[in-house]
Amino acid sequence: MTVLILTCEEDVTADMVVVHLNASGIPVVRLDPADLTGGVALSGEYVHGSFHGHLSAGDRLVDLAGLRSVWVRRPGAPAARAAHPSAWLTEESSQALYGMLRSTGARWMNPPDAAHRARQKPWQLRLAQRCGLPVPATLITTFPPAAREFAERYPDLVVKPVSGAHPQDPPRAVPTSRVAPETDFSAVAYGPTLLQRRIAKRADIRLTVVGDRLLAARKPAAPEADADEVDVRFARSASPWLAAEVPPRVAVAVRAYVRAAGLAYGAFDFAEDAEGVWWFLECNQSGQFGFVEVDTGQPIARTIAGWLAEPAAEEPVCVGGADTMVS
Repeated sequence: MTVLILTCEEDVTADMVVVHLNASGIPVVRLDPADLTGGVALSGEYVHGSFHGHLSAGDRLVDLAGLRSVWVRRPGAPAARAAHPSAWLTEESSQALYGMLRSTGARWMNPPDAAHRARQKPWQLRLAQRCGLPVPATLITTFPPAAREFAERYPDLVVKPVSGAHPQDPPRAVPTSRVAPETDFSAVAYGPTLLQRRIAKRADIRLTVVGDRLLAARKPAAPEADADEVDVRFARSASPWLAAEVPPRVAVAVRAYVRAAGLAYGAFDFAEDAEGVWWFLECNQSGQFGFVEVDTGQPIARTIAGWLAEPAAEEPVCVGGADTMVS
């Protein structure tokens, strides 16, 4: 049984997991959907009540019936590198590829539908609230008066993108920035703006979830840190990430979150305040973990490999009519 990894060519994080799968003797096929119709081909046949499908990548041919799991790591848009790319070809290729993969009993990290929903930050914030995670006061708005009123209630704010990285090639990370006191917020009328109360943090927390396993790391804030450097990705700090214990209440809430989100993997970011409260900032359903493993020695890659190597689920069948699916 084979593990299929969907990701871009240069993905060192995926390489770390492949090493463990190879050491365990688990067959692995790795491809980028962006190469469809070029270096990647597919075929699926639905005949006499059965499905038979195949994928080829390079010199490898994969029988879809032999998939144990699919890791949707950081794939490109299907057929993006085709000889004649188009939005139509991408949609056709996406439906063909992911529809065939859904036709198997393979386990998903993460299911495409769940992953798409999980990227929506407003939905994340509400789900975190409902699961019992503390969320800083947040406003997403295109109304300048609403932004001004929010700033009066919470004078110390940060601004961050609603959607994440800017979609240039390659994608550009947009840092979380502190809002200047004299800001008049007129510009929010030109696009949704996410404003959030700044947490005066004593540490950043990265909590990596793999199935039921929680692996937390903590990076103490530098005593001399500039208060305007609020984004840990860009802040200057010589402190390494250190392994940390997960508070029981946070563990319960995070497990509830991933269950409700339908995720097998999630990278949670928290800000720890002076009282030790972990404030939820976001959950990245395909977040990096290599930098944490290098600093802490936590077996994140090995844990992911172990999850991917577990046996595939039985293929769903219909019982009592086409509207009832069981597995």
